[in-house]
Amino acid sequence: MTLTHPTETPKSVVIWLAVMVAMIFVIVILGGVTRLTQSGLSMVDWRPIMGIIPPLSTAEWEEAFAAYKAYPEYQKLNYGMTLAEFQAIFLMEYFHRVWGRLIGIVFILPFLSFLIRGHVRGSFALKLTGLLLLGGAQGVMGWVMVKSGLVDDPSVSQYRLAAHLSLALLLGAILLWMALARGTEPEPLQPARRRRVVGPLHPALALAVLTVLSGAFVAGLDAGQTFNTFPLMDGQWVPDGMLDLKPIWRNPFENVPMVQFDHRVLGILTMLACLLLWWRGQGADLRGPARIALNLIGLMALVQPALGIITLLLVAPVSLAAAHQAGAMILLGLLIWLLHETKRHPGRLDYAPARR
Repeated sequence: MTLTHPTETPKSVVIWLAVMVAMIFVIVILGGVTRLTQSGLSMVDWRPIMGIIPPLSTAEWEEAFAAYKAYPEYQKLNYGMTLAEFQAIFLMEYFHRVWGRLIGIVFILPFLSFLIRGHVRGSFALKLTGLLLLGGAQGVMGWVMVKSGLVDDPSVSQYRLAAHLSLALLLGAILLWMALARGTEPEPLQPARRRRVVGPLHPALALAVLTVLSGAFVAGLDAGQTFNTFPLMDGQWVPDGMLDLKPIWRNPFENVPMVQFDHRVLGILTMLACLLLWWRGQGADLRGPARIALNLIGLMALVQPALGIITLLLVAPVSLAAAHQAGAMILLGLLIWLLHETKRHPGRLDYAPARR
């Protein structure tokens, strides 16, 4: 296998893109833990530059705590919290925000260096500039999400949470595709064998994305804290009250029974789609990275729903819920990897020669 663009894309650029993907993976998990520990509303202001410096003295901690006490989360949910307890949730949100700033630094500085040295240019440079702007929008979206919880109801909007997660997934997916496209060139597949994989791959990827986004609504509504039985939901296949909200379109996004029901159904459909993809791929004679990606998808198709069920039954402990979120990201990444490995090669023969 050879480099797709051996003279245009140095290995250092590919490594940089891979590092960015890893950093986005980490911040999504950090964001999930921040949500699970109810830490996200502990920092009640947004200081993009000076916010890198945490409280350093007892007086500064007391000042930050006093600011937090002025907001509904303390008054309605955490009244009587000690300074030590406040510091624990503050530091969780602080590390989440600092990691986001670090992602920006690790993106901007190498990007400028690669631009100056001519390692990235043309449409590739424009795409990276677009990602930089999208990353800035993601930071703003994070604060917009936090602001939705600094009101009478101390809970962030599930819509804004889903938008924040969607932007993170989009950034990660684009960066991953860029890294793959400028790394090693996939083996060409015989068209019939390629269709055998690509046919079930697209719906599996679409279902995986929908399942992750539905998980954002589960998290935003704390829907994992209810109906902690499986496969029935408190003794019912379809729980009562799924269509109680009016207008009816609100139910999939705001009604806890329906939000959890939808996530369960989408999770099961994603599992079945990925297992079908794995089964179909066994007859496609995939080799190398494509076969590895396919087999890992088959494995994660079983591991991920198992993690989800255990997390639900144990009422969403932080460690398991974070592992479930990580599993979703891994499965998405594997599906994108396989999509890259089975992509069509315009302008040249698109099949692997028969083995003798």
